[in-house]
Amino acid sequence: MSMQFNISKEEAKKAKFPHEIFLINLIFNHVLVFVALLTSRDFAQYVFGVPIASAVIIVFILLGAQRAKSKASWYVNGHWQLCAKRNFYFFIMIAIMGLVFLILYLVSGGNLRPQHWALGGAAALPTMVTVLILVIMESEALHHASEGILPDWVKEKYPQGSLQPIAEKNPQQGAE
Repeated sequence: MSMQFNISKEEAKKAKFPHEIFLINLIFNHVLVFVALLTSRDFAQYVFGVPIASAVIIVFILLGAQRAKSKASWYVNGHWQLCAKRNFYFFIMIAIMGLVFLILYLVSGGNLRPQHWALGGAAALPTMVTVLILVIMESEALHHASEGILPDWVKEKYPQGSLQPIAEKNPQQGAE
């Protein structure tokens, strides 16, 4: 369930920012750039730039969420916390996938054979599904940020300075 709040255009713009940054990381960095670098013969060695850029963005969002707790309005802070929570789940998925590839690399003695790559591909599949799900969820959160909508758990977890909802949104109701 979600609640709708009466917010200004300026607050909506500030609340959308973390979702936009996270979507840039997911879509541009992890999909477009990653695939482009992997399929390019001349630039494949730069594929390690993707996790580096991703780590910078992940840390930026987590630090921004910490800063928003004391510096932002309640509504903007709520969207930072929502984004940081999803960002952290994404970090965990990336870390698990990286750990699997590291273990495969160590087990193979640095000489990855086709069966190692197959296992690595199987390990990457849940991460790719997670990216797809997060793109959908963050796109919806971006829209909700501009509409004044936040999930119920935000008000429960951060009651200090919370706004009065003007409406309660049921996910089955859809857009009005």
